[in-house]
Amino acid sequence: MEEDGLAEGLAGGTAVVTGAAGGIGLGIARAAADAGMSLVIADIAADRLAAVEKEFLDRGIETLAIVTNTADPAAVDRLAHQAIERFGAPRLLVNNAGVEMMGDIWELPAEQWQRIMDINVLGPVHGVRAFVPAMIAARTPAYIANITSIGGLGMSGGQAPYIVSKHALLSFTECLFLELAEAAPHIKVSAVLPGPVATRIFTDAVALTEQAHIAKAHDQMEAVLAQGMSGDDAGRAIVDQIVEGRFWVSPHPEMMEGAAQSRAAYLAGLHTPAQRVRPSYDSKK
Repeated sequence: MEEDGLAEGLAGGTAVVTGAAGGIGLGIARAAADAGMSLVIADIAADRLAAVEKEFLDRGIETLAIVTNTADPAAVDRLAHQAIERFGAPRLLVNNAGVEMMGDIWELPAEQWQRIMDINVLGPVHGVRAFVPAMIAARTPAYIANITSIGGLGMSGGQAPYIVSKHALLSFTECLFLELAEAAPHIKVSAVLPGPVATRIFTDAVALTEQAHIAKAHDQMEAVLAQGMSGDDAGRAIVDQIVEGRFWVSPHPEMMEGAAQSRAAYLAGLHTPAQRVRPSYDSKK
């Protein structure tokens, strides 16, 4: 990130990043720190979050780390209270925390469906509700980014809860964009659609079936992500695009564009669902 370019919109402000103990969230937090921001980092993994906090404090970055379950609205409210009390309204809010789940629709218990919706969809809703009033009142340029997925433009058997949640989060982000464009145009909103990034999401994924096809799909996706873009590279690309004021953001722009075109053609033609409605991709791009 250029110190005298896009970073000018962030320097001196505070970034709040959920799911910041690894992967894309950590990459975004590092990019924000490089841009001269203070940090509020949140994650449910206390040990990993403490290690990340130490990294930033050792660099001299003013950092507040708060163990947070983003599925719990009261916990997110506490996160916002502590963050705003210390730093004021954030200039950058990144709702990144998310989980994966694999299994056939009819085999997944209702509580697991609820869990992924609570984290992947309602987590960002809680974040917006907790932070946006202060961001509106501050009347200073600010940014909100929700980390959805290329999967939010497609479909995939064996991953229904995740795919459904990412479609829902994309729709929520579109609605948020419209509402803030009218109520608080100084706050820009971005939907972030990453492709393959080297994260723990499939390592930590819940696979609630012993069926061979689910286990195979899980292993294949984990292998793809292991060869994907680094979290740091993804984080830098994402932050650069956010502060350019883009709505559609991705560290894999060609893949995002291809997925959008495939989705548009699928809907326009009213085609029958197919296992792959997005183009193949080189995971190292």
